[in-house]
Amino acid sequence: MDPEDVLQLTRRDFLVNTGRGAGGLALASLLQQDGLLAAAGPKAAPGGGFRAPHFAPKAKNCIFLYMEGGVSQVDLFDPKPKLTELNGQKMPESLTRNVRFAFIQKDSAVLMGSPHPFRRYGECGTEMSTMLPHIGGCADDIALVRTLHTEAFNHHPGELLMYCGSMSLGRPSAGSWINYALGSPSRNLPGYVVLTAGRAPSGGNTMFGSGFLPSSFAGVMLRAQGEPVQDLGLPEGLTPEERHLGLAALRDLNGMRRKVVGDPEIASRIAAYELAARMQVAVPELTDLSRESAATRAAYGVDRDAGGLKTQRGGGPEAFQGFAKNCLMARRMVERGVRFVAIHHASWDHHNDLDTDLLFNCRVVDQPVGALLRDLKERGLLDETLVVWASEFGRTPLGENRVSFGGRVSGRDHHPFAFSVWMAGGGIRGGQVHGATDELGWGAARDPVHINDLHATMLHLFGLDHERLTYRHQGRDFRLTDVAGAVVKPLVG
Repeated sequence: MDPEDVLQLTRRDFLVNTGRGAGGLALASLLQQDGLLAAAGPKAAPGGGFRAPHFAPKAKNCIFLYMEGGVSQVDLFDPKPKLTELNGQKMPESLTRNVRFAFIQKDSAVLMGSPHPFRRYGECGTEMSTMLPHIGGCADDIALVRTLHTEAFNHHPGELLMYCGSMSLGRPSAGSWINYALGSPSRNLPGYVVLTAGRAPSGGNTMFGSGFLPSSFAGVMLRAQGEPVQDLGLPEGLTPEERHLGLAALRDLNGMRRKVVGDPEIASRIAAYELAARMQVAVPELTDLSRESAATRAAYGVDRDAGGLKTQRGGGPEAFQGFAKNCLMARRMVERGVRFVAIHHASWDHHNDLDTDLLFNCRVVDQPVGALLRDLKERGLLDETLVVWASEFGRTPLGENRVSFGGRVSGRDHHPFAFSVWMAGGGIRGGQVHGATDELGWGAARDPVHINDLHATMLHLFGLDHERLTYRHQGRDFRLTDVAGAVVKPLVG
């Protein structure tokens, strides 16, 4: 109960509420003694603000680079000479037995080696594709995980699992969990912001929502074109004073209703209106990239064009500037205290035309991501900013032979059994490769990592024990890692 509510209590209100409080405390004490109540975790209020982590954190912010559609690990991050050697041959039946594909016709599918060369980058010598020279140039700061695996082989379930730790709808995303646990250092900007480039996210806002957590912890999407936040500006014909009076009256009405029904979502609504008022001043300054130097803009590629490249996926030529601006904005956001920034780029769903479309997407993201890592490091921000590159799954070592393609094989199907993600900064031990896949890139040969493990590791870097970070909903204590997950200790410094 807020102090201002206490001041307005009648004698009857006071007796009823304090009676319930005393009884509730007694019941909670008994339940906890019997092990029927979850251990106390970080406490968060709808309005944000700092919270105490479980232990000393290494990361304060996260920039989550999400490549929607399924990045081809065997073409970019996991070189497989044997796969190239066996190009056009059948895969051993023992590997595909009882395996379900999204589109591949199993009986006639053959292996497809990568035509794209790899090279070693940095002092660590990590092998990556030559199509990613800027990201490869930061290899000494990157921990590359080659053995991530998932249960999902279609996009929306896979995206939900990667963002929310579960394939079920209605769960909070990782950004919501972290802000719920720690609060937002920024008073004038949301604690969780989503930036998009390329095609619209196939799963929509279901990946960025707060689920059963208070709605104030949901991701706020900033638009690439037009007004950054819809309906944030002053409505036409309304003066600032009139807008202020209207919002003040709305806050009073919401406060009165909250006192009657005790719904915590009303507190979230009040906090959202108050934040929106502060964002009217903060967002225009944030999104004004003219404040950046010409050298910085050039490094990120803010003013570049597509160079004549075209694709049916990954968005149009505008994706080049859009993604670059998002990366630069992400750096500006973490400087201003935004806790979690998701940059969502679609689509990497290369069922066909892999060579041309993959080159297009790599050109869209490589320069800005490399610039982001270097910029964070030069400004002393990388040590406390966790950067994650992820996708919902990878692509098959088999070429996709869908019947509707008329025998033309030029892409790869969805592959959940082993794919690559990478992390940098925020306490990550860079310059390493974790895990190894078999010689065809089909499955993990050593050190498999599940998405629940990835989330547990992310939370650990923020000083959060993934087993203690819970929220009781409908009689059950939920967590981001569901009932699984373990910190991947070799990744953390």
